[in-house]
Amino acid sequence: MFTGIVTAIGTIQSIEQRGDMRVQITCPLDPAKIAIGASIACSGVCLTVVKRGGEKGAAHENKAWFAVDVSAETVSRTARGMWTEGRNINLEPSLRLGDEMGGHIVTGHVDGVGRVHDWRPEGDSMRATIAAPGDLAPFIAAKGSITVDGVSLTVNSVNDRPDGSVHFGLNIIPHTAEVTTLGELRQGGEVNLEIDTVARYLQRMASLRG
Repeated sequence: MFTGIVTAIGTIQSIEQRGDMRVQITCPLDPAKIAIGASIACSGVCLTVVKRGGEKGAAHENKAWFAVDVSAETVSRTARGMWTEGRNINLEPSLRLGDEMGGHIVTGHVDGVGRVHDWRPEGDSMRATIAAPGDLAPFIAAKGSITVDGVSLTVNSVNDRPDGSVHFGLNIIPHTAEVTTLGELRQGGEVNLEIDTVARYLQRMASLRG
C-alpha cells in the first residue's frame, strides 16, 4: 500500500529483455534500506525489488540502484514511452506500520492511461487538463483524489465529453513540480492513472443496488 506522496525521483539506467523486462533504476535512496522482495511504486506501478546495490548519495544523487522485473502485461497497461532508458520516474516505497498517511490510499495498480490535453501556467502553479478513458469517468469527481504517475492529487474540475471520455483539471503547485516528474509533463504526453479506492467501492455498491 502507498499514499501517493513521492519520496524520490529515479532514472531508468538500463533495460534487459528476458522472458520479462529487467529494469534497473538508479535512485537517491539508501540501498541498505531496500529489501529484496520489497514493493516500490514506480510512477504509480507497484513493482517488486529483485536486486539492489550502490551506495546512498546526497539528495538528488542517484548513487544507489535497484532492479525490477516488468511483465508484458504491465508494459501494455502503462503509459507509452515509460519503459525507456533515461526516463525519470517517481518513486515511493510501500508504507510501514506507523508511517504518516499523507496523501490517500494507493494500491499501485494502474487503472488506465490518460493523456495531457492541456498544460499551462496559472499564477505560480501549472494547470493540467488530463483526458481519461470513459470507463474511468464514474470514478473521477471534483475535489476527489486521483493518482497521476504515482502522485496523489486533488481533482479541481471534471468535464464529461460527448464521446464518453472525461477531461479533468489539476493544479500542480511549484513544490510538486520540483519533487516529482510532473514538472516534465508536456502536451500529448501519457500518464498512469489510478482511481481512488473509496470511489471504486462506492461505484460497486451503487451498481449492485441498481
